[in-house]
Amino acid sequence: MTKSAVGAILAIALAAASSIRASPPGAVYIDPLQYNVVGANYTKWRNSSLIGFNPTNSAPPFIQVFDPSFLDVTGPSATIREIASNPGFAFAHEAPIYVPDLNLVFFASNGGGALGYSGWYNNSVVSMINMTEVDMALTSTPGNLNLSDNVQMVNGGTGPYKGDLLFVTSGRALLPPSVVRVNPSPPYNTTVILDNFLGRQFNSLNDIKILPGTDIMFFTDPAYGWLNGFRPEPMLPSQVYRFDPSTGQVRVVADQFVHPNGIAFAPNGKTAFVTDTGIFGGFLGTNQTFPATIYQFDVDPTTQSFMNRRVFAYSDSGAPDGIQLDTKGNVYAGCGDGINVWNGEGMLIGKFYLNSTTAELMFTKSGLVILEETAMYVTNIQARGMTLATW
Repeated sequence: MTKSAVGAILAIALAAASSIRASPPGAVYIDPLQYNVVGANYTKWRNSSLIGFNPTNSAPPFIQVFDPSFLDVTGPSATIREIASNPGFAFAHEAPIYVPDLNLVFFASNGGGALGYSGWYNNSVVSMINMTEVDMALTSTPGNLNLSDNVQMVNGGTGPYKGDLLFVTSGRALLPPSVVRVNPSPPYNTTVILDNFLGRQFNSLNDIKILPGTDIMFFTDPAYGWLNGFRPEPMLPSQVYRFDPSTGQVRVVADQFVHPNGIAFAPNGKTAFVTDTGIFGGFLGTNQTFPATIYQFDVDPTTQSFMNRRVFAYSDSGAPDGIQLDTKGNVYAGCGDGINVWNGEGMLIGKFYLNSTTAELMFTKSGLVILEETAMYVTNIQARGMTLATW
């Protein structure tokens, strides 16, 4: 089949989808029936999770539609535009927190990774970007926060939590990983509220969320500090923990992961999602037979332990890192080619395709902010995120 014929088929398919829902400019429709068979030439060169699935060879960034329902997420006018860039520094890695009252997004640089310029002897950087300025211009310059020395290697965050930013840190060298509250306004006072499991240091905390309707915190603890060279060898399994700040009780609610990473809850709090980025082993290398998977759990209504573990989705590119949900229950994760979006049944419905590794994302009034290591993007989608304010 000629390229023109394929293009015509795609145009017809997208037009059919658009007959019910208007598609954004530049959106590309990927009909699974069209690509169930691609042949040896294609699968040979694409047999790597480092390469994204882009059969139309469209120039990134663009919106990739795998199911017409994704148009309900994007809306008719969504575009993807760069709002900040620093090609030599992975300044936009993880821990995005949006504070609506200030219209600011806080985030952290890469801890110990490529272009992170942090390690055993150097801390990562926490920055913020003003979304009001973003709305007024195409690009903006993030500003750095000078936090106290007890905040080392911020890697996950949520909030606002009782008016504060709530970060988890991976720790650095012999300084312990921790859960930290930070005032979002100068001078950014910090309060460490947890830095151990009954006297034992965690490995390197990665991400944190609050169970809807409660003040209970849940966080993941993989071994990436050690694997990226800025923490000692792990002394605990890679697990998910529950922390009740009102009682001080900390306990494990899920285990049997390679590297538990992102965590999120469904809007009703009855279901939990945990990503496992086991494929990425730091100095041990990449193993494509290890998980690049989102696991789904039922949350026990009494104990809040995670039960009935099952696979929710597997990422075809990279691994699902940070994870967020919208108010309709769609699941978004940063993967190896951009932001992948699944519906509540685990069906891939679309991607915000950047052709590069994307660790995290955050919903704001301006749209979906995407952290892509050395750059930040925003896409003015129709969907709205599930935040602490919506609970």
